[in-house]
This record gives sequence, C-alpha cells and structure tokens, in this order.
Amino acid sequence: MHPLDPLTATEIASAVRIARRDRELGERVRFVTVTLREPPKETVRAWTSGAPVERIAELVVLDPAHQASFEGLVSLTGDAVVAWERVDGVQPAIMVEEYEECERLVREHPDFLEALRRRGLEDQLDLVCVDPVPPGNWDRTERRICRALAWMRPYPDGNTYARPIEGIVAVVDLHRGEVISVTDHGAVPVPDADPGEYRSGHLPIEEREAPKPLEIIQREGPSFVVDGWQVRWQKWRLRVGFTAREGLVLHEVGYEDGGRVRSIMHRASICEMAVPYADPTPTRHIQGPLDIGENLVGTLVNSLELGCDCLGLIHYFDVDVNDSRGEVVHHPNAICLHEEDYGVLWKHWDFRNDHTEVRRSRRLVVSSMSTIGNYEYGFFWYLYQDGTIEHEVKLTGIVSTGAVAPGETPKHGTLVAPGLQAMYHQHFFSARLDFDLDGEANAVVQVDSVPTTEEEDPYGNGFSAVRRLYETELDAPSDIDLSSARAWLVVNRESTNAVGQPVAYKLLHGENARLFSRPGSPQHRRAGFAHHHVWVTRYDPSERYAAGDYPNQHEGMDGLPRWVAQDRRIADEDIVLWYSFGHHHIPRPEDWPVMPTAYIGFTLKPAGFFDRNPALDVPPSATAHCH
Repeated sequence: MHPLDPLTATEIASAVRIARRDRELGERVRFVTVTLREPPKETVRAWTSGAPVERIAELVVLDPAHQASFEGLVSLTGDAVVAWERVDGVQPAIMVEEYEECERLVREHPDFLEALRRRGLEDQLDLVCVDPVPPGNWDRTERRICRALAWMRPYPDGNTYARPIEGIVAVVDLHRGEVISVTDHGAVPVPDADPGEYRSGHLPIEEREAPKPLEIIQREGPSFVVDGWQVRWQKWRLRVGFTAREGLVLHEVGYEDGGRVRSIMHRASICEMAVPYADPTPTRHIQGPLDIGENLVGTLVNSLELGCDCLGLIHYFDVDVNDSRGEVVHHPNAICLHEEDYGVLWKHWDFRNDHTEVRRSRRLVVSSMSTIGNYEYGFFWYLYQDGTIEHEVKLTGIVSTGAVAPGETPKHGTLVAPGLQAMYHQHFFSARLDFDLDGEANAVVQVDSVPTTEEEDPYGNGFSAVRRLYETELDAPSDIDLSSARAWLVVNRESTNAVGQPVAYKLLHGENARLFSRPGSPQHRRAGFAHHHVWVTRYDPSERYAAGDYPNQHEGMDGLPRWVAQDRRIADEDIVLWYSFGHHHIPRPEDWPVMPTAYIGFTLKPAGFFDRNPALDVPPSATAHCH
C-alpha cells in the first residue's frame, strides 16, 4: 500500500472501532470525517515499493451530549489513538444525517404547520419539502444550528424546486434535536403555472429525434496503465486520491522527460467553494454556503454510469467514506478515468514541397461528480500530451428558486417561469496547487505585458513582458488584469532549461469574476479566499483549506487572509499556489427547469519547463484514420 492511498473500508471501520474503544465514545457521538492523515513529503519520497508504512487516520468527531468537537489521530498500524484534542469555538461540517433530522423536525413542528395553514397548504404536507441549508454565521451563536427553507412538489415525484413556499425560515439546534424558531416573513402565492418537469417520459413536449450512436472503440485497450491508485499515460505519472471533504485529489503529478520523471506538483485539489447569493430579503440574505467545508463534497459523490457520465473505455475507482455513525459508505464508480480525442495537437503544411505533418491530440480525463442539494458539480482534470494540465468545473442541476408576487419584476433574480425567480449568485472555487517543480525550491513571478515607450518604439507596435518576483506572502495576493494580459509563472530558479532560463509552468486564467458582496458583509468575510484571484503561501501541511478548517458558522476571514498575514518568505521555498475562480451566474429562462452545463476552470501550461515541444515524439495517426 502506498502512503497516499485513500483509506480502505476496513481501515475506516478499524479507525472508528479503535476510537470508540480507546476514548470510550458513547453511541450518540457523530463521526464527521474519517480520512487518511497524509504523511510528510519526505516520508512519501523515501518510501519504496513494498516497504511498510504507518497508516494514520484523522478523525473529526462530534459529541452532542456535551456539545463538543474533537480531533483525533488513530494509528491503524499501532491499533491505538495517538492524539485526541477537544476543539472549542468551532462547528464541523454538517452531515447528511443531520440534514435529514433537520427536515423531519421542521416538518413536524407546530409553528411550521401553522405557517402552512396560513397559506392554505395544510392538506398538502405530503408534497412539502424542507431543504436544510448551512446557517452562515447566523447571530454568531455557539449552538450547532441549521437553517431550513421550504418548497413543495407539484406532485409526489415532481421537481422539488418548482414551487417555493416563500417567507418561511426555520432554525434547528442540531445537537439538541429541537427547532429553535420558525419565522414567517409573509406569504407570497406559490407558483403553480409550471411544474418544472425535466424527466424523460414526463415532458409535456415531444422528444426530438435521437442522434445516431457515437461509439468510442479502443479494440487494443486503453493507453493508460493503472496500478492501484497510480496512473501512467503518455509520459505522465500521477496518483489519484480522494477525501471526504475535497473529493477528487491528484498526487505526485510528474512527466517523463529525458529518461526521468520530473516532478510538477505534489498535490492538487479544489479545496473550497463559496456560493454567495444576491437576494437581500430576510428569507435569503444569509444564503452563501461554503459547500466543500460545510457540506463535505466528497461524501456527496455520484456513482457514475457508462455512456451517461463517461463515454469510452473507462477505468473506475471506487471510494469509501463514513457516515455520522461511523459506518462505511461505499461509492462504486466514484472516479472516472478515460481518454478523449482533442482535435489537432500540432500541424504544419510546407507548401514549398507540399508536405504536411499533423498529429492528433489526446487527453487523459480524471473526473468525479457530486450533488449538493439542487446543484451538480463535476470536477475534471485533463492532462495533455504536450505537458499541459487543465482543470474544469462543470455546473449543472437545478437553480435555486424563489416565489415572486404577481406582477412583480425581481431585482435580484430572473423570472424563469410565471411567479418563479432564480436568484442571482456566484460560485467561487479555490484550487490548492502544491507545486514541487523540479524540486521544492519554487517561486512565483507575475508577468504583465506593457507597451514600449514612444522613445523606444516610434512605430507603436511594441510591447514587452515585465516580470515581478513575489518575495513574501503579502506581495502575492493579486488579480486578473486584462489590460496587461497578466499571467503567473511558477519557477524553479535552481533548475534551468537549454537556453538558461528557469524552468516554469504558467497559470492561465479562464472565465472569472470578482466577489460582488459588499466588503465587510458576512458573505464577503466568509468567502475571504475570493478577495483575490491568486495567493501564494509558504508550504505548511496544516494549511489545507482556503476558508480555514471549520468554516461552518464561522464569521470569516480565516484561511488564506489569516495565513498570508504572517508574510513568510516565498521566493525559492516550498510553496503553494492558490487560484480562486468564480462563475458569475445571472440565470436565464433557458436554465429552467434543469440547467445546461456551464464550464469554468484554468490551465497550467509548461513555459520553459521543457527545452522544446515535448509532443514532437507523438507518432502520426494510423493511415486508416488519417487520409
């Protein structure tokens, strides 16, 4: 077993058993996460195949009876708890079972039933859905709470979000299992003109003619080789990983060059996501979940289906996580690995002798998808034959809806059906990129293109690239600047290419936005990592999540804003590059009743890491496929 392999089902069960035994945990304790404590980098580098390695599980545990949170380390190798600490003043992520309990408690509460009666809905309780949501930093209470809003289905198996029951907000104490309050901000007629149907066989329209089959056939098998969690493909070497909090993770990403595998990144993940909503009404002004830190995106992973989620010759990875009771939850086909054709890799026609050289591009795809309430998120890593790495988030599912009074035009949302609005919102993701580019001593250089002066350039066409090295952490927080075509280079100044330049990878931004919530507001403070697009920190294994370890109910400004205040040196050090990228969503009627996929991401491109085009050695396509 490799030191970075995710915990197996047996290991998760053992960690829970050992913790219960050594700490004498009662039946009411809740296991938030049971995941691998990743070993130090030096331990991983020193490991050789077949050598024993100590396996340590890290646990986050809730004790509702004492309203306390604990962090623990369990040595699976030593069959013992090796560390256990009470953590005060925090609230760990909310678990699925807590959401289920929240919904049950609200549906049974007399104040909620009375609010339904005032709307004439008391006889339709079987259609009512209570949707629990993280509470933000609601009145900064020390109690463990959850907020809940209400919708109703048009019929028993209909769209949950088609008919909002506007104005009702419930607050539940999750530790005590009791409803704190049910507030009614006033009724708005429940939209009933559009059932929001999207399922095949249930649509009120005739389905179009199906396209002819498109089949991906690889008669000789895939070009990748999988050994446990390690993948080898077209000179790439990497390890696939998974955590209950982050979901899909990549480890030890490297590329074979000149007979050796050169290190690029030690670890890459999407470590946090903030979804601030723009509706300032009393019902929804708090809504801005941090979906990775508050909802544990890895525990909500989908089991993928061939031909639907993935197409081609697929290798699937199964994953195991825990539920709140500490029981193992097995997710088959949670991670999909496959190859895709990606058009022309490179081409040139030498017209003087009528000779053409062309190569097809192929990319390796590693992906997973998670469902968080109404939204689906696909996390896709692409590796290309020319050394490029790309990450793409695919957003689909159902937009969050609210009811609108007849004749009203919403200011903070889009009418998507009569009486139904989809609220404006943003999705901000934080990519944590632990570079080890040809070694640990790395640095980040900001590159801005600027016009040359009139004295230097009388013709007016010249521009040059101005480079600025980030020396310390407070140098680094920076933002996209289209006026200078800003980019960022991760460099190793101790390793040079054939022309004497430091080897480098370039961060190229894709779609992005700025955070629109007003500075100082709860949403703005809680999404502190989204205040800038780029951050750089000195590597610290304890600094893993961009909004901090416990964003649930936290007032904000934890994580990146707090860490960079240390202003540690980051030039020629072991560093982590953090990239924040935001999808600015002004919903369209076309996003209803189910949203066509939106795409957002970034690219990491070699920029002097190789001496020349690393894809020169890709062979021509077989003549049967290239006429």
